[in-house]
Amino acid sequence: MDHSVDDDRIRGLDAAHRAALEFLSSLDDRPVWPRATLAEMLDAFGGPLPAEGLDAEDVIEQIVSRADPGLVAIPGGRFFGFVIGGTHPAALAADWLVSAWDQNSGSALLTPTTVALERVAGRWMLDILGLPESASVGFATGGQMANFTCLSTARNAVLARVGWNLSEQGLRESPPIRFVVGADRHGSIDRAARFLGIGRSEITVVDSDDEGRMRPNALSRVLDAGSGPAIVCLQAGEVHTGAFDDFAALVPIAHERGAWVHVDGAFGLWAAASESLRSLTAGMSDADSWATDAHKTLNVPYDCGMAIVRDPADSIAAFRTGGDYLVYTSLDPWDVTPELSRRARGVPAWAAMRSLGKGGIAHLIDRLHENAVAMAAGLATIDGIRILNEVGYTQVMFRLDDDDATRALGEAVLVEGTAALTGAEWRGRAALRCSMSSWATTRDDIDRTVDAIRDLVAG
Repeated sequence: MDHSVDDDRIRGLDAAHRAALEFLSSLDDRPVWPRATLAEMLDAFGGPLPAEGLDAEDVIEQIVSRADPGLVAIPGGRFFGFVIGGTHPAALAADWLVSAWDQNSGSALLTPTTVALERVAGRWMLDILGLPESASVGFATGGQMANFTCLSTARNAVLARVGWNLSEQGLRESPPIRFVVGADRHGSIDRAARFLGIGRSEITVVDSDDEGRMRPNALSRVLDAGSGPAIVCLQAGEVHTGAFDDFAALVPIAHERGAWVHVDGAFGLWAAASESLRSLTAGMSDADSWATDAHKTLNVPYDCGMAIVRDPADSIAAFRTGGDYLVYTSLDPWDVTPELSRRARGVPAWAAMRSLGKGGIAHLIDRLHENAVAMAAGLATIDGIRILNEVGYTQVMFRLDDDDATRALGEAVLVEGTAALTGAEWRGRAALRCSMSSWATTRDDIDRTVDAIRDLVAG
């Protein structure tokens, strides 16, 4: 019997395992930001494809020998850029299984194990977040596609309410949709609108307050000024300040005027899991759809967005496909997202939740908030630094008095290497932003970061 295929697989996996453990063990000491440019990494991996192949072990060793300078220490405790969490150990291990199992998880009939794991993960999440237990949960690639999936469903549903069958009649002559957003919404909302055929000039923007929260009286005025099918996009966790829209006030205003309400909660939806932070999400469960990204706050590997729709019938109406070779159950994964073939991205979410338990998830959310408060307190002790936001959740935004100096500090932090944070612009002024998103962040990580920034400001 020829064991060469199995041996090649085993040697390749062993090499990848060793390299993964070496990378993870280096996180505490390695610079957080990459030390090589894209051009340098293209040179490292590029050139013509050789005529002769390599076995799996040699391929992995070649990748590892060249990759290190271009890797970012995202799984470590001092990556505060964008809103990107590290990967929880159980979720990482489960993700390795997902690749080894190689299940095409669009169909419940074809891959019942992975679909069951995803369905249970969805039910657990609905329970944790206080959302309707009968809602559909579709696993998409991230927050962007979760928003797109929910808003595609919303578009189909609001047109159906006025007698327009989008699947049959198309979009060209359909009734116009009022697409209503807050002034400080995330860019993925506008991008999703563009994918849906809604241009910038067709978006109605509602005023927000100093923290980026939509103003209820402004929403009332906007909706009263027009008529016809409408979608209102609210936000759980503004990306700069971490602020939450006032759902208890805004959702009834929208519903009274017949609008579909969608909540972009890429990282903020999970505040509902914490007893001490749950008030931020009061009224959120009354919306019609919700989007989140489990890589951010739940700390699972890329990619794992979750598109949640109150009525699964709306999801099916928007996404169920045809094809005489496809077999359907009552609700398949391909009924609730645009994808047919995909990896079982919900399995790591099941693993993370099962590893943490309800109490552990609540503790994780509380700790992320506590880390943000500690970071803000430490930064506030540095001469010249001003904290710009109310640190009510996981975001810390700060600046120096001068825009150029603020930008220069951001660049210097990345070069210095202790931590990574990213620049922003808030109310027309340069700012820097720390996002507390990783289970791995400790108080020592915060102290080391504050000390490094203090030295850079003083130097």
